[in-house]
Amino acid sequence: MTGLLDEVVEAHGGLDRWNRFTTLTATVVSGGDLFVVKGMPQDPAPRRQTVWLHEERASLFPFGAPDRRSEFTPERLRIVTTDGRTVAERDHPRASFAGHVLETPWDALDRAYVNGYAMWTYFTTPFLFTLPGFTVTEIEPWHERHQVWRGLDVTFPPSHPSHSEHQQFYFGSDGLLRRHDYHVDVAGGFAAAQYVHDIVEADGIRLPSVRRAYRRDSSGRAWPGLLMVAIDVTEARFG
Repeated sequence: MTGLLDEVVEAHGGLDRWNRFTTLTATVVSGGDLFVVKGMPQDPAPRRQTVWLHEERASLFPFGAPDRRSEFTPERLRIVTTDGRTVAERDHPRASFAGHVLETPWDALDRAYVNGYAMWTYFTTPFLFTLPGFTVTEIEPWHERHQVWRGLDVTFPPSHPSHSEHQQFYFGSDGLLRRHDYHVDVAGGFAAAQYVHDIVEADGIRLPSVRRAYRRDSSGRAWPGLLMVAIDVTEARFG
């Protein structure tokens, strides 16, 4: 690990504490223009999101109906009822996004896939950087509103799909996450800058409770009028 990675892992609660847990469950409310563009406007109802911490796996409940939930892993995706009946499923779901551009509509399984990998990435940052196969390099800091945020470039291995193979994470002087940059490969590869706010503590682990992802220009600056995704998190609990 780089020196900065050591610092930010410790600032977010420490690897020893993280390894005591296996799951994180939280209430989430999401929205933003991306879901409208994809033909799936997001309602403001709260849902329960669960991610597994040491394997890329996630579930959202309810999903599409009061008695349904999503079940995501990189190789298999399902929508199931609370009594275990499979409503829809897809193997190797990443392949279904071949040829997608920003305006390509999503179906329910597309939505479940993006929710799964995205929320797993968000909820496990920065601890996921310590997993086998990830490559982490310190990069030039980012300057914003008279602040200087130190940066890490993270290469995701093929075994852990996410927005894009290369992503950048920026941290304040306290070691806590401030900004997350990536390209959304499953939606035409548009560039996004996600700002995080209102850090909360759950079971000794610190994580953002507010996330706002905007499109960004070629200089890296976010376009405030283009809010692609908004996520608010409450009632986070580790298990």
